[in-house]
Amino acid sequence: MFTGIIERTVRIASIATTPMFRRLTIESPWNDVLPGESIAINGVCLTVAEITPFSGRPERGAAALLGFDVIKETLEKTNLGLLNKDDEIHLERSLRVGAMLSGHFVQGHVDGTATLLERIDNAHEFRLRVKAPNDLAIYITPKGSVAIDGVSLTVASMKGTEFEVALIPTTLQLTALGRREIGYPFNLETDMLNKTIVSYLQRMGIK
Repeated sequence: MFTGIIERTVRIASIATTPMFRRLTIESPWNDVLPGESIAINGVCLTVAEITPFSGRPERGAAALLGFDVIKETLEKTNLGLLNKDDEIHLERSLRVGAMLSGHFVQGHVDGTATLLERIDNAHEFRLRVKAPNDLAIYITPKGSVAIDGVSLTVASMKGTEFEVALIPTTLQLTALGRREIGYPFNLETDMLNKTIVSYLQRMGIK
């Protein structure tokens, strides 16, 4: 479980592809990560598969290299398969029991991708207009919560399958959302409460 409050934005150190998975490697910004720990990359919950300590390179400032294995289903459903070396990614460690919940409950189970249609940048605000897949738009509500690339955001407005989110200066500074190109496929996780309610109503035959 996560909260959608990004802790670090880092760059991919290396990528290796095998017949069974894609290995993403980053320089860890933390010195206490353990094997098997869950860390969200662009909102996708991944497991630390390998930790390689740095040796003789204290000037780098990183404690270790962290390796994550991304399987075929995840590559097909998210934007992790499009990542290249040096691309920016968002990191969040899993929610600890008793920790403060500053965003909303994010499972790290991405529903699909949503396309960036427009950046609205003026003297008054910075917004992103995003198009959700038809089958996921039903779970998005105005003033409700969504996670795009792992960032907890409030839906500012919605029309059909398109919705807008407003980015505050802190979000623009700490994440890469404001630097994504038009057409970029954001990882989209809709609100778990909305999904539960809508799914229940559908099963009950209530429209």
